[in-house]
Amino acid sequence: MDFRLFWLALGAFAIGAEGFVISSLLPQVSTDTGVSVVQGGYLVLAFALAYALGAPVLASLTGHRDRRQTLTASMLTFTAGNVVAGLAHSYEQLLLARIVMALAAGLFTATAQATAVAISEPHHRARAISVIVGGTTVAVAFGAPLGALIADYAGWRGTFWTIAGVSAASAIAIRTMLPAGLTGPRLPLRERLAIVARPGVVPVLLTTLLPLTGAFTVFTYIAPVTTEVFRLGNGLLPAVLLAFGIGGALGNIAGGQLADRIGGTKTVAGATLLMAVAMGTMGFVAAVPHAFIASALLGFMLVWGVLGWSLPPAQASRLIKLAPDAAPLVLSLNASAIYLGVALGSLVGGEVLTYAAPIDLGWIAALFPAAAFAVVALTGWPAKQFQPRLG
Repeated sequence: MDFRLFWLALGAFAIGAEGFVISSLLPQVSTDTGVSVVQGGYLVLAFALAYALGAPVLASLTGHRDRRQTLTASMLTFTAGNVVAGLAHSYEQLLLARIVMALAAGLFTATAQATAVAISEPHHRARAISVIVGGTTVAVAFGAPLGALIADYAGWRGTFWTIAGVSAASAIAIRTMLPAGLTGPRLPLRERLAIVARPGVVPVLLTTLLPLTGAFTVFTYIAPVTTEVFRLGNGLLPAVLLAFGIGGALGNIAGGQLADRIGGTKTVAGATLLMAVAMGTMGFVAAVPHAFIASALLGFMLVWGVLGWSLPPAQASRLIKLAPDAAPLVLSLNASAIYLGVALGSLVGGEVLTYAAPIDLGWIAALFPAAAFAVVALTGWPAKQFQPRLG
């Protein structure tokens, strides 16, 4: 394995840690900036929308440029965004910093995957992409809980500064280790989006969008869910994120193995159905006796992490089968669908908290993976499975 891939993975780790730790920081951020937790949730919405919409545009504009320069510049911009966030004294400054971070993150991730393919042998390309994705998985498993723990001791600003240090190290290593002169073809945005017209691509992207919407309806507001639904203190948030992250790491492995063994469509169908059941039972889990409530929450997060993170490798498998000649393009569109789901989920969760109670987040979130299961059932199976047997 090319050791240079790990510096790209380090950048993905920094991006993933920042993206997933913000939910646990919302109570501190809201208090310091004088906004409600729901308004704080718009920090997640803004990041996700900027990532989803900005990544394909920036990738189109810079795809033909030297990738080492693009990666270094995007990671340094992400570093600067974290520094500004750590120094921010108003909600507006923090919001702007997160938008800048999101644009840089989207460009970095798309370019990092393309670079991983370019510097790897043909028979190691899938493994190379998995190393980059692994940086995000490790960030979910350990980076976000560590960031929440840092916030307990150094405040939410300390978390941003720590992430800035990690991303700066990645930028320096990339500038030092990667060769110059790696470029890609100039692909207009129109050509990148044309891949959506291929049969089957839209339903697969929809089954990425819907479960993520459901997941982030709850995950964006995991702090009030922990304190108000499960009646536990914010001090448990690092452990809550760790349980989710460990489940995510296990789910990522299981999802890839299941997709290879039984197929990506069956894996996605099973995961979305079980996610809907799990999210729908959140209120029941929260009703256990208080002596067991912490264990119940950690167990719930572990199971949720396994189910949720079994989807990305299975979805990637489905998309690559649909467009093997344009794998980087469909995977970048899938990343946009992921972050669009994050944006919609934070918006839906904010509306729920505005007009209902935190305990209602679970059953409303369950509607989205249930809808994803319906999409798979209607569009994901080979037609011959629906043909009645005659005679």
